Order: sequence, then structure tokens, then C-alpha cells
Amino acid sequence: MFKPLVFYIGLRYTRAKRRTQFISFITLTSVLGIALGVTALITVLSVMNGFEAELRERILGMTAHATVTGKYGQLDNWRELDQKLKDYAHVEGAAPFVSGQVMINADRRVSGTMLNGIMPDYESRVSEVADKMKVGKLSDLVAGQYGIVLGAELANYLGVMMGDKITVISPQINSTPAGIVPRMRRFTVVGIFQVGMYEYDRNMALINIEDAAKLFRMDNAVSGLRIKLDDLFNAPQITRALATALYDEYQVSDWTLAHSNFFRAIQTEKRVMFIILLLIVAVAAFNIVSTLVMVVTDKRGDIAILKTQGLTSGSVMGIFMVLGSIIGVVGTALGTLGGILLALNVETIVPAIEKLFQIQFMAADVYYISELPSKLVWSDVYVIAGMAFFLSLLATIYPAWQASRINPAEVLRYE
Repeated sequence: MFKPLVFYIGLRYTRAKRRTQFISFITLTSVLGIALGVTALITVLSVMNGFEAELRERILGMTAHATVTGKYGQLDNWRELDQKLKDYAHVEGAAPFVSGQVMINADRRVSGTMLNGIMPDYESRVSEVADKMKVGKLSDLVAGQYGIVLGAELANYLGVMMGDKITVISPQINSTPAGIVPRMRRFTVVGIFQVGMYEYDRNMALINIEDAAKLFRMDNAVSGLRIKLDDLFNAPQITRALATALYDEYQVSDWTLAHSNFFRAIQTEKRVMFIILLLIVAVAAFNIVSTLVMVVTDKRGDIAILKTQGLTSGSVMGIFMVLGSIIGVVGTALGTLGGILLALNVETIVPAIEKLFQIQFMAADVYYISELPSKLVWSDVYVIAGMAFFLSLLATIYPAWQASRINPAEVLRYE
């Protein structure tokens, strides 16, 4: 079907004559439609990949890749377990923690909060909170001095600043001559962190692990160990192997369990967006059908003459498939190039547009991520380009088949 003559004639039909300017215009719109669709698809998926990567980085900056706890919610021998984990190939670091729900009171403001007791020297092994300190340092959490580090949104809600006193109320109770009262402790604000995720900035506070153990009456025990892995994307497989290596004496979980719904929602949104934008590419690709139908109608006489000179129906079909494929290849190539260039420069182009028109797409006082991040994934580019070309090729089949069925006798009868 695809002989040199077929390619030559197919290429020849891409050049317009004066009387076929309208067909050339339709062809141009098909090419531009495919190019715009592919560009939009690559750019949008790159931006969504950028958002996902940014959110994952912020979430995992505060959440450990994996967590090991005892079967009864606490670890009594965490130092021994820490030594075991150092010998495990995929573990890069571990840090103990004590965690519990508390109420924090400052003047007339009260807020429910997740209180985490940490060891400042160990915490940098598993999280980036030390790098997210807005005021103060984690090292200011000294055992026995009852200092506390608050999230920026929590501190703003409570109306407290560095050096202010707050009251932490534990759900555990004390029996006193006056009756049963909740355990309370005064803490001094020694730091404020901001990771850029409302969930953590509004609902988390940090204290020294020894202070937390006293507050929650855990003596020398801890709630568990937070672990940093060498491959966070392989966390489920690593945690299963780790649980087996520990003889199922402990409960081992990973970050995908804690945030599975969130990241599953992002993946679902990406798939839906891919389908929607791919339909735009499909509409542009199927404009090739109308283009080729018009070309076939215009070239009926040429086709009849070629068939009388011995050109087979398969070769005629090949001519118009070549013509449609050229449209698809050019459109896909232009769209892929445009999408790559746009995706790689989104973080430069968007601020320039904002500055030019004096607008802001994502206000910093409303959104935590005030810039459009972009992450170009080459596998997405290959899939998009392949799908665009496939749809273009698919659109050529029916018009090419119709051309191959032209009867030379009927066409030349009136010539």
C-alpha cells in the first residue's frame, strides 16, 4: 500500500492550488486544532504533576514515610528497636515521638490540637519541620522547661506570640480532694513553624518528648518511631518487608495509608482531566475526516485516472492515509514542542502575565501555593503524542476507504 509513488502523491496533495484554498484553510485549522489540544494537554498535566509533587513534599515534610508502633499503642523498648532499624537497608533514619489529642487555651481562645512530643536532635532525621521554623528553633524545646512550638495558623487563631503562656489540657484526669479534674500544664511559646499546609499549620503543636511523656503519663515509653525511607514511592512494599523482618511484633504503617484518599483523589482528577482534554484532541483529529472528504471529492477525477493507469485500490487508500497522517504528524509535533516549552516555562510565563495585566491568579493570602508549579513527566509526553497521532491516523481510514471505492468508469463518463 505505501509505495514511493503513494508517498509522493500524498505529499503532492498537501500543496494547495488556487482553486483549493478553502481546503487548505480547513487543513490548517485541523493542524492547529491538534497542536493546541496537545499543547494544552501536556501543559495541564505538567501543572497537575507539579501541584501533586508540591503537596506531597509539604505533607511528607511533616509526616514520616513509615511509622512503627507497639501492638498496644506504645513502645517500651524504642531504643532497642532504633538499633535494629539502623541495620535495615531501606531505612535512612528514625525518630521517637509521643502523640496525643489535647486542648490548648490562651486567654479566651480554645482549640483542639494534635500534640507531638519530639526529640529535637532526632527530628531532623525524618522531617523538615526544623527548616520550616518561622520564629525560634526546635532546639529551644528543652526538657523540663515546658516550651511549645505552634503552627502558624494555630498561633494566629490563639493570638499568641513568642514568650506568651498557654495552657495545655490533656484528656487524662487527676483525682484531687476537690474531685476529678483534667491534667493541665502551662507552656511557653518558644517557636512558630509554617509548612504551607493548613492541616498542620492549624492543628499541630510540638513539645519536648520528655514533657509529653509526663503530660500523657507514659513514663519511659513512646507512642512509636517515625521512619524515613530511601524510596518513599515504594513505601508499601518496604513496610510489608519490614513488618516481616520484625516478626510481626510491631504495627508498621506507611504514608500511603494515612493520605491514600487525598492522593487517590488527585490521581482521579488527573485521569478525568486527561480524558477531557484528550477529547479536545480527538475533535481536532476528526476534523481530518472533513478535510479528507473534501479532498477526495475534489480529486475524484485524479483518482479515476490513476486507477485506469493501474493504481490499486489499496494504493489509493494509502495516498489519503499518507495525507491525513502528515496533518496528524505536523499537528502533533507542533503541539508537543509547544507543550514542552510551555510546561518548562510556566513558572516564568505566569508571573510575567500577572505583572503585565496587574492580576494575581493565586493570591498568597488565600492559597498556600501562590505560584503555579510545573513538573514535566516525559512518559506523559510520549503517551499524549502517541494518542494524538493514533487518533489522527484513525480519522483517515474512512475517507481513504471511500476514495478507494471510486469507480473510474462512473467518474470519467462525464469528463
